[in-house]
Amino acid sequence: MADAKERLRAVKMRIAEAAQRAGRDPAPVRLIAVSKTFDAAAIEPVLAAGHRDFGENRVQEAQAKWPRLRDRYPDLRLHLIGPLQSNKVREAVALFDAIHSLEREKLAAVLAAEMARQARRLSLFVQVNTGDEPQKAGIAPQKAAEFVTRCRNEHKLPVEGLMCLPPFDDDPAPHFDMLRRLAEAAGLPSLSMGMSGDFETAIAYGATHVRVGSAIFGERS
Repeated sequence: MADAKERLRAVKMRIAEAAQRAGRDPAPVRLIAVSKTFDAAAIEPVLAAGHRDFGENRVQEAQAKWPRLRDRYPDLRLHLIGPLQSNKVREAVALFDAIHSLEREKLAAVLAAEMARQARRLSLFVQVNTGDEPQKAGIAPQKAAEFVTRCRNEHKLPVEGLMCLPPFDDDPAPHFDMLRRLAEAAGLPSLSMGMSGDFETAIAYGATHVRVGSAIFGERS
């Protein structure tokens, strides 16, 4: 428990220092503690330390642990940062507060219908495949602005920002810079980018949401 709290404190300090180096106020940088594969016992110390934003990759895994935790911590915010299948949208809209992986027309339509049905308004991020990797989800960079416009105008979705996962072996800085420029062109205020190994670089390029897992919870088995 002490280790998790200390790692959380250290990450928050690094975020503040990175923001200061970039000439930014650190307060708007939201830390999403990525708790995928960790059970409730591992998450509880981070909640007890006052942290409230958490990220999960899979709807089914999140359903198994978060409803009970939310009963105890009703002010927590849960972010879906992994891919979302259309047949899981109903469960995702009921459970999550933000979805960072909107990246296709069918998903936009199903999300719009389900959010209206449940009268829930989630924060949404369009995932951009900045590396044009065929095996990775995400809208192509050159199609991002048009897709954001359709999501907002045709589906009336509350798109807040863009998200990216740079290729593993690439320098992430050009990808973060691309995402920043795409967001500015689309008039979007938020950037979900940066993980345990590169969140300080992401902050230098304007990240408003950083997704940090192992630096807080330790290495995954």
